[in-house]
Amino acid sequence: MDDFVIMGLVMQEIEYGESDRILKILTAEKGLITAFAKHSMRLTNHLFAACGQLCYSEFVLRPGRNTEDKMYTVVEAGYETDFRDISYSLEAQGVAMYMLEFTMALSLVEQPAEKELKLLMNCLYKLCKKTDPKIVKAVFELRMTCECGFMPQLLACRECGAYDGERFCLDIEDGCLLCADCAARENRTCNLDRGALFAVRYICLSEDKKLFGFRVSDESAQLLFAVAEQYALAHMDKQLNSLQFLRSLSAWDPDQQPKKD
Repeated sequence: MDDFVIMGLVMQEIEYGESDRILKILTAEKGLITAFAKHSMRLTNHLFAACGQLCYSEFVLRPGRNTEDKMYTVVEAGYETDFRDISYSLEAQGVAMYMLEFTMALSLVEQPAEKELKLLMNCLYKLCKKTDPKIVKAVFELRMTCECGFMPQLLACRECGAYDGERFCLDIEDGCLLCADCAARENRTCNLDRGALFAVRYICLSEDKKLFGFRVSDESAQLLFAVAEQYALAHMDKQLNSLQFLRSLSAWDPDQQPKKD
Protein backbone atom coordinates (compact mmCIF):
# COMPACT_ATOMS: atom_id res chain seq x y z
CA MET A 1 0.00 0.00 0.00
CA ASP A 2 1.12 3.55 -0.71
CA ASP A 3 2.09 6.19 1.84
CA PHE A 4 -0.66 8.62 2.76
CA VAL A 5 -1.01 11.99 4.51
CA ILE A 6 -3.22 12.47 7.55
CA MET A 7 -3.67 15.04 10.32
CA GLY A 8 -3.76 13.80 13.88
CA LEU A 9 -3.36 14.60 17.57
CA VAL A 10 -0.68 12.66 19.43
CA MET A 11 -2.50 11.15 22.39
CA GLN A 12 0.32 9.06 23.80
CA GLU A 13 4.03 8.55 23.16
CA ILE A 14 5.75 5.40 24.37
CA GLU A 15 9.53 5.21 24.45
CA TYR A 16 10.84 2.24 22.49
CA GLY A 17 14.51 1.42 22.65
CA GLU A 18 16.99 4.26 22.98
CA SER A 19 15.54 6.78 20.55
CA ASP A 20 12.30 5.48 19.00
CA ARG A 21 8.69 6.14 19.93
CA ILE A 22 5.40 4.35 19.44
CA LEU A 23 2.61 6.89 19.02
CA LYS A 24 -1.12 6.70 19.60
CA ILE A 25 -2.65 9.24 17.22
CA LEU A 26 -6.29 10.33 17.03
CA THR A 27 -7.39 11.17 13.49
CA ALA A 28 -10.70 12.26 12.02
CA GLU A 29 -10.65 9.72 9.19
CA LYS A 30 -9.22 6.62 10.86
CA GLY A 31 -9.90 7.16 14.54
CA LEU A 32 -7.19 5.97 16.91
CA ILE A 33 -4.16 4.58 15.14
CA THR A 34 -0.71 3.37 16.20
CA ALA A 35 2.48 4.48 14.47
CA PHE A 36 6.19 3.81 14.88
CA ALA A 37 8.42 6.90 14.79
CA LYS A 38 12.02 5.82 14.34
CA HIS A 39 14.69 7.97 16.04
CA SER A 40 12.03 10.58 16.86
CA MET A 41 13.37 11.11 20.40
CA ARG A 42 16.62 12.56 19.08
CA LEU A 43 16.61 16.35 19.30
CA THR A 44 18.18 16.62 15.85
CA ASN A 45 15.71 14.25 14.19
CA HIS A 46 13.21 15.79 11.77
CA LEU A 47 10.33 13.98 13.54
CA PHE A 48 11.14 15.22 17.05
CA ALA A 49 8.89 18.30 17.33
CA ALA A 50 5.85 16.86 15.59
CA CYS A 51 5.66 13.57 17.49
CA GLY A 52 5.29 14.80 21.06
CA GLN A 53 2.18 14.26 23.16
CA LEU A 54 -0.49 16.95 22.63
CA CYS A 55 0.96 17.92 19.24
CA TYR A 56 -1.46 18.23 16.34
CA SER A 57 0.62 17.41 13.28
CA GLU A 58 0.52 16.36 9.66
CA PHE A 59 1.84 12.83 9.25
CA VAL A 60 3.01 10.91 6.23
CA LEU A 61 2.36 7.30 7.19
CA ARG A 62 3.38 4.02 5.61
CA PRO A 63 1.06 1.04 6.19
CA GLY A 64 2.39 -2.31 7.34
CA ARG A 65 3.34 -4.94 4.82
CA ASN A 66 0.15 -6.93 5.29
CA THR A 67 -3.45 -6.18 6.22
CA GLU A 68 -3.05 -7.75 9.67
CA ASP A 69 -0.29 -5.31 10.62
CA LYS A 70 -2.06 -2.34 12.25
CA MET A 71 1.18 -0.49 13.01
CA TYR A 72 2.00 2.37 10.65
CA THR A 73 5.45 3.87 10.18
CA VAL A 74 5.95 7.63 10.35
CA VAL A 75 7.82 8.67 7.21
CA GLU A 76 7.48 12.43 7.68
CA ALA A 77 5.75 14.65 10.22
CA GLY A 78 5.06 18.37 10.15
CA TYR A 79 4.25 20.22 13.36
CA GLU A 80 1.15 22.44 13.16
CA THR A 81 0.15 23.32 16.73
CA ASP A 82 0.15 21.94 20.26
CA PHE A 83 -1.67 22.29 23.56
CA ARG A 84 1.31 22.42 25.89
CA ASP A 85 0.17 25.73 27.40
CA ILE A 86 -1.77 23.63 29.91
CA SER A 87 1.47 23.49 31.88
CA TYR A 88 0.34 26.54 33.89
CA SER A 89 -1.20 24.24 36.53
CA LEU A 90 -1.19 20.63 37.63
CA GLU A 91 -4.98 20.71 37.65
CA ALA A 92 -5.15 21.68 33.97
CA GLN A 93 -2.56 19.04 33.11
CA GLY A 94 -4.49 16.44 35.08
CA VAL A 95 -7.74 17.23 33.26
CA ALA A 96 -5.94 17.09 29.90
CA MET A 97 -4.46 13.67 30.67
CA TYR A 98 -7.87 12.48 31.85
CA MET A 99 -9.50 13.61 28.59
CA LEU A 100 -6.82 11.86 26.53
CA GLU A 101 -7.19 8.59 28.46
CA PHE A 102 -10.99 8.83 28.35
CA THR A 103 -10.98 9.39 24.57
CA MET A 104 -8.57 6.52 23.91
CA ALA A 105 -10.73 4.19 26.01
CA LEU A 106 -13.82 4.97 23.91
CA SER A 107 -12.24 5.42 20.46
CA LEU A 108 -12.41 2.56 17.99
CA VAL A 109 -9.38 1.63 15.92
CA GLU A 110 -9.73 2.44 12.23
CA GLN A 111 -13.16 4.03 12.76
CA PRO A 112 -13.82 7.71 11.88
CA ALA A 113 -13.61 10.01 14.91
CA GLU A 114 -14.13 13.50 13.50
CA LYS A 115 -16.53 14.63 16.23
CA GLU A 116 -14.45 13.13 19.03
CA LEU A 117 -11.26 14.77 17.76
CA LYS A 118 -12.97 18.14 17.33
CA LEU A 119 -14.43 18.03 20.84
CA LEU A 120 -11.14 17.00 22.43
CA MET A 121 -9.20 19.75 20.70
CA ASN A 122 -11.84 22.33 21.62
CA CYS A 123 -11.61 21.34 25.29
CA LEU A 124 -7.80 21.34 25.23
CA TYR A 125 -7.90 24.82 23.70
CA LYS A 126 -10.18 26.00 26.50
CA LEU A 127 -7.75 24.61 29.07
CA CYS A 128 -4.91 26.51 27.41
CA LYS A 129 -7.02 29.70 27.66
CA LYS A 130 -7.40 29.03 31.42
CA THR A 131 -11.09 28.21 31.45
CA ASP A 132 -11.87 26.54 34.78
CA PRO A 133 -10.65 22.93 34.44
CA LYS A 134 -13.76 21.65 36.27
CA ILE A 135 -16.03 23.28 33.70
CA VAL A 136 -13.93 21.88 30.85
CA LYS A 137 -13.99 18.41 32.40
CA ALA A 138 -17.78 18.42 32.85
CA VAL A 139 -18.40 19.67 29.31
CA PHE A 140 -16.03 17.06 27.91
CA GLU A 141 -17.55 14.19 29.90
CA LEU A 142 -21.15 14.89 28.94
CA ARG A 143 -20.51 15.78 25.31
CA MET A 144 -18.05 12.96 24.64
CA THR A 145 -20.45 10.45 26.17
CA CYS A 146 -23.15 11.78 23.84
CA GLU A 147 -20.85 11.58 20.80
CA CYS A 148 -20.14 7.94 21.64
CA GLY A 149 -23.83 7.03 21.56
CA PHE A 150 -24.96 7.53 25.16
CA MET A 151 -27.11 10.64 24.86
CA PRO A 152 -29.33 10.97 27.97
CA GLN A 153 -33.06 11.60 27.59
CA LEU A 154 -33.29 15.20 28.78
CA LEU A 155 -36.58 16.48 27.37
CA ALA A 156 -38.87 15.77 30.32
CA CYS A 157 -39.62 13.51 33.27
CA ARG A 158 -39.86 9.90 32.16
CA GLU A 159 -43.03 9.30 34.20
CA CYS A 160 -45.15 12.46 34.13
CA GLY A 161 -43.64 14.53 31.32
CA ALA A 162 -42.70 17.53 33.48
CA TYR A 163 -40.14 19.73 31.73
CA ASP A 164 -39.36 22.29 34.42
CA GLY A 165 -38.93 22.22 38.17
CA GLU A 166 -36.63 23.06 41.04
CA ARG A 167 -35.17 19.57 41.39
CA PHE A 168 -34.69 16.61 39.07
CA CYS A 169 -33.01 13.22 39.16
CA LEU A 170 -30.89 12.07 36.24
CA ASP A 171 -30.70 8.29 36.25
CA ILE A 172 -26.98 7.68 35.84
CA GLU A 173 -27.41 4.23 34.29
CA ASP A 174 -30.45 4.74 32.05
CA GLY A 175 -29.99 8.42 31.27
CA CYS A 176 -33.63 9.30 32.00
CA LEU A 177 -35.02 12.24 33.97
CA LEU A 178 -37.37 12.08 36.92
CA CYS A 179 -38.97 15.15 38.45
CA ALA A 180 -38.82 15.57 42.22
CA ASP A 181 -42.27 14.05 42.81
CA CYS A 182 -41.68 11.00 40.61
CA ALA A 183 -38.20 10.53 42.05
CA ALA A 184 -39.66 10.54 45.57
CA ARG A 185 -42.20 7.87 44.61
CA GLU A 186 -39.31 5.69 43.43
CA ASN A 187 -37.16 6.52 46.48
CA ARG A 188 -34.60 8.26 44.27
CA THR A 189 -32.47 11.23 45.32
CA CYS A 190 -32.52 14.34 43.15
CA ASN A 191 -29.05 15.17 41.84
CA LEU A 192 -29.84 18.24 39.72
CA ASP A 193 -31.30 21.64 40.50
CA ARG A 194 -32.80 23.96 37.89
CA GLY A 195 -29.45 25.52 36.97
CA ALA A 196 -27.58 22.23 36.75
CA LEU A 197 -30.30 20.70 34.56
CA PHE A 198 -30.13 23.70 32.23
CA ALA A 199 -26.35 23.26 31.99
CA VAL A 200 -26.63 19.52 31.25
CA ARG A 201 -29.22 20.17 28.55
CA TYR A 202 -27.10 22.94 27.07
CA ILE A 203 -23.91 20.87 26.95
CA CYS A 204 -25.60 17.85 25.39
CA LEU A 205 -27.74 19.70 22.85
CA SER A 206 -25.96 22.93 21.84
CA GLU A 207 -24.00 23.57 18.65
CA ASP A 208 -20.28 22.81 18.77
CA LYS A 209 -19.26 26.45 18.42
CA LYS A 210 -21.46 27.47 21.37
CA LEU A 211 -20.50 24.61 23.66
CA PHE A 212 -19.01 26.78 26.40
CA GLY A 213 -21.55 29.60 26.11
CA PHE A 214 -23.49 28.86 29.30
CA ARG A 215 -23.41 30.25 32.83
CA VAL A 216 -24.01 28.32 36.01
CA SER A 217 -24.13 29.35 39.67
CA ASP A 218 -21.59 28.00 42.11
CA GLU A 219 -24.13 25.72 43.80
CA SER A 220 -25.44 24.35 40.51
CA ALA A 221 -21.88 23.90 39.24
CA GLN A 222 -21.07 21.43 42.01
CA LEU A 223 -24.09 19.31 41.03
CA LEU A 224 -23.08 19.55 37.37
CA PHE A 225 -19.54 18.38 38.09
CA ALA A 226 -20.72 15.37 40.09
CA VAL A 227 -23.40 14.26 37.62
CA ALA A 228 -21.15 14.68 34.57
CA GLU A 229 -18.45 12.47 36.06
CA GLN A 230 -20.87 9.85 37.37
CA TYR A 231 -22.73 9.63 34.06
CA ALA A 232 -19.53 9.39 32.02
CA LEU A 233 -17.92 6.74 34.21
CA ALA A 234 -21.13 4.67 34.24
CA HIS A 235 -20.56 4.06 30.53
CA MET A 236 -16.88 3.15 30.80
CA ASP A 237 -15.71 -0.43 31.16
CA LYS A 238 -12.33 0.33 32.71
CA GLN A 239 -10.66 2.32 35.47
CA LEU A 240 -8.93 5.55 34.47
CA ASN A 241 -5.59 6.08 36.19
CA SER A 242 -5.64 9.77 35.32
CA LEU A 243 -8.83 10.25 37.34
CA GLN A 244 -7.14 8.87 40.42
CA PHE A 245 -4.30 11.33 39.88
CA LEU A 246 -6.77 14.21 39.54
CA ARG A 247 -8.44 13.30 42.80
CA SER A 248 -5.07 13.27 44.54
CA LEU A 249 -4.41 16.93 43.78
CA SER A 250 -4.97 19.34 46.63
CA ALA A 251 -6.23 21.88 44.09
CA TRP A 252 -9.06 19.50 43.16
CA ASP A 253 -11.31 20.85 45.89
CA PRO A 254 -15.06 20.24 45.30
CA ASP A 255 -15.79 23.49 47.10
CA GLN A 256 -13.55 25.57 44.87
CA GLN A 257 -15.43 28.36 43.14
CA PRO A 258 -15.75 27.74 39.38
CA LYS A 259 -14.81 30.39 36.86
CA LYS A 260 -17.18 31.08 34.00
CA ASP A 261 -16.14 31.36 30.38
